[in-house]
Amino acid sequence: MKERSIVFVIYEGFQPLDLVGPHEVFQYAGQLAGGYRRLVVAPRPGPIPTASGLAVHAGYGVDEVDPESVDTLVVAGGRGVDQARFDPGLTGWIRDVGASARRVASVCSGVFLLAAAGLLDGRRVTTHWAREQQLVAEHPGVEVDCEPIFIRDGHVWTSAGVTAGMDLALALVEDDLGREVAHAVAREMVMFLRRPGGQSQFSVALWSKQPATDPIRAAVSAVHAEPGARHAIADLAQHAGLSPRHLQRRFTAELGAPPASYVERVRVEAAQRALAEGDDPVEAIARHCGFGTAETLRRTFHRHLGIAPSDYRARFRSTTASAEPQQEQQEQEYA
Repeated sequence: MKERSIVFVIYEGFQPLDLVGPHEVFQYAGQLAGGYRRLVVAPRPGPIPTASGLAVHAGYGVDEVDPESVDTLVVAGGRGVDQARFDPGLTGWIRDVGASARRVASVCSGVFLLAAAGLLDGRRVTTHWAREQQLVAEHPGVEVDCEPIFIRDGHVWTSAGVTAGMDLALALVEDDLGREVAHAVAREMVMFLRRPGGQSQFSVALWSKQPATDPIRAAVSAVHAEPGARHAIADLAQHAGLSPRHLQRRFTAELGAPPASYVERVRVEAAQRALAEGDDPVEAIARHCGFGTAETLRRTFHRHLGIAPSDYRARFRSTTASAEPQQEQQEQEYA
């Protein structure tokens, strides 16, 4: 494979894991298959302080790297992006790279630099969920969807925060070198082969608000205790000691989602765990988690995760199984 230049953009106050995680994914891929040249670029070369105070050396300033030489650009996020996006030298260089590079990517709030460079208008992107409203308000021409962990729209790839950058990098490696190499990288780094891009950034406990009153807390606890049980409005109302109509109104007000949506989300997560951790057939998991049939589970998985249950199991179980012998060997070596 022709050597491809993977350029990582950092700046004062960036999040170090947004650089190190994806950088290591490409480093391992390069060891296995070759073809990657990795450069770390900043507005100026030299030590660049991160958001945590750790200094990271940037080998090049933006004026030292020809934009047309960049194959893939990866922009790190971090608190410092709020200042960096007003650096005309940096955003101008990113704009020039975006005009010629095969791929442009951002991790977490690095998306604000892509937006400042004018690369996102009319595109669907994601970022860390805590930055969603800011991105929507400041860039109305961009379609912001903070549900997935990463999104590809044409040659622009964007991801959620921190560890999602590694999922994005694995997807980029798979795009270049195929599934086998991406699998080998994931195994070496003891990662999932890769979480599908449509997977939620956060679990249902974080996605929803916490119940504020004991009746709604009782209903929520019943759902989590047994996701596959009957959880119609009448059932939840009985747990809460409220009328169905009152339950519907208070549940939605306190958790920010109607009961049916909440129950479905909990059941999806229960099915995810069952697929990744057990050997039960998909049909049995569908019944146990409250979906009734495998077809209903399949449609629900596609709607929430963009992937079939069988594919989800293959991606998670194959890497877990492959990693176990290696982990055992490492434990023996270090014992």
